[in-house]
Amino acid sequence: MKRNYLVIIALITVFALLGGVVTAEDLTIEYQYDITGTARTNYLTFTGPIRYMAVEKDHFDGRTGASVQTSTEKFQPYRYDVKGRNALPDTLRGLFLFAVAESAQPKIDNLTVDKDRSGVITIQYVHRGTAYRLVTDSSGRINLPNGTFQKRSIGFISGHNPQVISSDFSRNGQANGVDWDKVWSTGVAGGKAIPGSDKKTGNIVSDGADPNSMFYWDGSLQVDFRGNELKINGGLNAVKR
Repeated sequence: MKRNYLVIIALITVFALLGGVVTAEDLTIEYQYDITGTARTNYLTFTGPIRYMAVEKDHFDGRTGASVQTSTEKFQPYRYDVKGRNALPDTLRGLFLFAVAESAQPKIDNLTVDKDRSGVITIQYVHRGTAYRLVTDSSGRINLPNGTFQKRSIGFISGHNPQVISSDFSRNGQANGVDWDKVWSTGVAGGKAIPGSDKKTGNIVSDGADPNSMFYWDGSLQVDFRGNELKINGGLNAVKR
């Protein structure tokens, strides 16, 4: 999608917000994903206040190598404000993309989902050298804007996969060897050079809406994880700053 078109769409979003057009549950999400990546039932559905910027059970198209309904592009105006500042955590946006990606993507990005005895669900993956983590509450809810969303630079990618991961975080220098305990440990300092590039590792940072964004999303999404199937459903409200 061309930058000018994105700017126009984002402007429409902001004008709608400032004009009071949007109402309760401005953005609704329905997501189903088998974390093995092989199920044909994977899909992403979202609807919002912008006409035509919605998809119904969008999924990966093996013929074109993209999503059938171009959800990646259509979701952009809900992700950014008019100046390109984040209104939604990158962690959450990246997770949504798995449902419309090729079957190999969860392996490439080492997508892992764990549910502990208390009901807390932890979702982690590393994409293009950046690790992401989101953690639900004990009821399986993702809460915005103040939920647990984190990211950290731990490697890099040059051209196509595989990613190159710092030895500080991976036993074999690859995504499938990532040690998540080390990634999210404040005891492992960032700022170290990654061999083979001019990149350096980073420190753990909170991943959320930019504090200077014109709006942000508020609400909760319900997460369910059984077997290999991950489901996310709910609605979010756009809040003006």
